[in-house]
Amino acid sequence: MEQIIISIITLLVGSAVFITGMNMMSSGLKKATGKGLKRLLKKTQNNPLACVGIGTAVTALIQSSAATSVMSIGFVAAGVMTVYQAFNIVIGAYVGTTVTGVLASLSSFKFSQYLVLLAFIGVILMFFKKEKIKNIGEICCGLGLLFFGLSTMSGAIEGNSDLLGGISDLFAAVNFPLLLVLIGCLFTALVQSSSANAGVVIVLLGQGAISLENGFYLVIGGTIGTIITTFIATIGSTADTKRVAVSALINRVISAAIAIAIIWPVETLAGAPISNFFRSVFGNDSFALAMFLVIYNIIFVGIQLPFGKIVVKIANLLVKDKAMEKQQSAIKYIDMHLVNTPSIAMMQVKNEIINMMELSYENYVNGYLRLMNDDDSKDQEIIDIEEKIDFINSTVSNFLIALTNKVSQEDEVILGSYFHVINDIERIGDHAYNFYEMAISMKENDLSFSEIANQEMGEMNDVIIKMFDLALNIFKTLNKGCLKELHELEDVTDKLKGSLSAKHFERITKNQCNNELSPYYSTLISELERVADHLVNIGYSIVDPTGDAVEDK
Repeated sequence: MEQIIISIITLLVGSAVFITGMNMMSSGLKKATGKGLKRLLKKTQNNPLACVGIGTAVTALIQSSAATSVMSIGFVAAGVMTVYQAFNIVIGAYVGTTVTGVLASLSSFKFSQYLVLLAFIGVILMFFKKEKIKNIGEICCGLGLLFFGLSTMSGAIEGNSDLLGGISDLFAAVNFPLLLVLIGCLFTALVQSSSANAGVVIVLLGQGAISLENGFYLVIGGTIGTIITTFIATIGSTADTKRVAVSALINRVISAAIAIAIIWPVETLAGAPISNFFRSVFGNDSFALAMFLVIYNIIFVGIQLPFGKIVVKIANLLVKDKAMEKQQSAIKYIDMHLVNTPSIAMMQVKNEIINMMELSYENYVNGYLRLMNDDDSKDQEIIDIEEKIDFINSTVSNFLIALTNKVSQEDEVILGSYFHVINDIERIGDHAYNFYEMAISMKENDLSFSEIANQEMGEMNDVIIKMFDLALNIFKTLNKGCLKELHELEDVTDKLKGSLSAKHFERITKNQCNNELSPYYSTLISELERVADHLVNIGYSIVDPTGDAVEDK
């Protein structure tokens, strides 16, 4: 019992190391791959055969379909591989992993155990000063930890004779195809390796504990159970990585269902012709089972390859990107179909920009109050709104580009001004988010503004609130008569910036203020002044496409 508990603990530790390695590798990939790898992978993006070939070759080399799947997940998480491309590489890995089954029937050697040395090599490379070498080191270290985690998880099961003995007895006692498939699936999920499952079944065959037909069902179950590693790799990752895992699961389940539907009745009713065929062609049951697994994967990869895009579409429907849905919910007025009706599109895109500005105002207030009151109740709301503003900025920009060639020259000038307006609004959103980050930093350093400082900055904030209302009204109604007042308020913020800065440093010289607050105070009044500049630009966009030409420095 104690040994079994130790094996379970080892399994959990191996899972932790595996996930850590995955995250480290993904981080290194984001830093190191860049556009070069994106261009390279794009060449095979629409060529599923090339992707299948890559998956097969890599897996045959490292003898681990799990590692290949995890690497593909890492590329998807890093944004350098599409779901469809990764799916084809993963199903190619299922062909490549059969090499391990063939080797298992001849030898117990596993090359992947040496790949843990990548962790040591990676650590050494991470000590180099050159950034590219450090990034490569991070990738290598992550890969090494990944393989070490897989090895630890597999060893936790394989190294326990009692546990293995119980599993062997279970295999020998059950003689029903669907149960055998389930056992093969669960065992593979436990050991994180379809190759380990195939190896155990081959040993049982060699000892005469099970029939070749039962061996078929067990390894078919293993092809489903191996997906668990892919799902583990997606923990805490993006929706696209989960779609890769779901696509692979759909592929494996359909393949297994078709195979069972053929093998079960044929073997039962016709005197086991499939078993007899493999036995006669390949000699012994162990080698026959290994070759069955090779042929099974090649046939079903070939059959399902033309339907890969359909499988991925199903996975996209099943796995919702909640973060993306939340961002998309921010879009209230525009849709790409509207570009075909320019008059309506012009009206709606203005409404969307107003929506974006209202969000930036909301986040400005949230961020400012977060900084002044140290109230973290709206922290997540600040983050969510910032993401929405960025998403609207990107969506509106694409919409404006699509609309440009469909409008009159007069409207084209207006669209040009809109580009500048959404840039100003996005920058206001950034300043609001900076307030939030500044509040976090001050709390970590146990700092807070004095009551006098809060009152002084409150004066400047009151002016900016008025400017928000004025700029939004000017943009909505095209009221040129309010531009002068808007510019005068901006002049007030400029003067306040100078006077508040002077008062702050006067307090420091008199030891009435903590000098550690100086960077925060100076940054805040500068941020407030820049928000005012952007509001002036938005207001003046109705008379000049570039606004008031006040730059954010």
